[in-house]
Amino acid sequence: MSRDTLDRPEPAVGKRPGPAPRGRRRRASGTGARHARAAAGFLLPFLALFALCFLAPIGYALHQSLFTTERTGPLGLGGHQREVFAGFANYAHALSDDRFLTGFGRVLLFGAVQIPLMIALATALALLLESASARGVTFFRTAFFLPYGVPGVIASILWGFLYVPGISPLVKIAGTLGWDVDFLSRGTVLWSIANIVTWQFTGYNMLVLIAQLKAVPGELYEAARIDGAAAWQVARHIKLPLIRPALVLTCVFSIIGTLQLFAEPMVLRPLASAIDSGFTPNLHAYSEAFVGNNQHVAAAEAVLLALVACVLSFGFLRLVGGGTERR
Repeated sequence: MSRDTLDRPEPAVGKRPGPAPRGRRRRASGTGARHARAAAGFLLPFLALFALCFLAPIGYALHQSLFTTERTGPLGLGGHQREVFAGFANYAHALSDDRFLTGFGRVLLFGAVQIPLMIALATALALLLESASARGVTFFRTAFFLPYGVPGVIASILWGFLYVPGISPLVKIAGTLGWDVDFLSRGTVLWSIANIVTWQFTGYNMLVLIAQLKAVPGELYEAARIDGAAAWQVARHIKLPLIRPALVLTCVFSIIGTLQLFAEPMVLRPLASAIDSGFTPNLHAYSEAFVGNNQHVAAAEAVLLALVACVLSFGFLRLVGGGTERR
């Protein structure tokens, strides 16, 4: 072995690489900063619109609900007005209003009946249109979804013509069969509104469920067919359990939409004496703000309505989630 070989240093085994050169670290930090600025540039428009269209109205409603308007001058009859802090007085006034509370009870009854029927109908339509033997799927899917494209006000006007005695073909047909039907009476008008909502939103919920069914792997259906499972067994043991997230989503949307019921009773109100200004909580808040000129109480009612919607929605999610965990 030569002397040069003996003097040559042996390579270090397992030695960790030293720190990156300072220039490389600066370039890496500069790239990260550019990426952060680019991400902020994409997010800022959304955050600005979110703050302007969502957070600002909520904050303004909360502010309005905590104040009241007082007139200045002798005996409070002056022409000037000022806002004074009222605390929770507006909330106490709203909760002591029997019509407002009755409206809450009415929409809760409405939701307890209408939501299960609508979700069951949407689920049945989705399963039928996604079955292996379905024909004309595109046509029927479009036909069932079309009512959702009709605005709620227009849908209420259309159905109003079908409900008014004298011009309604439904009332005439029922009369020829010996049935005395009044779709706008005090006992039936709530369910006439439920019919409008079901007609309008069943197709939308159906599409949500179909989208979830599209995500189910086809191998599961193939394995079930090989095992000899019938179509109803596939639907019960494979499709329904796998579209459960979509069912939960549609139920939550329906709960929120039920509490926000406004357009249908507002349009039918001139046609039905049973619909008053407190028929639903939303209609009562509207009447307080724009008829009674009491926007502070209306703001308190809107906040209470939002709180009830949050409690019911998250309570439903917790109930459904708890059931999943127990299983």
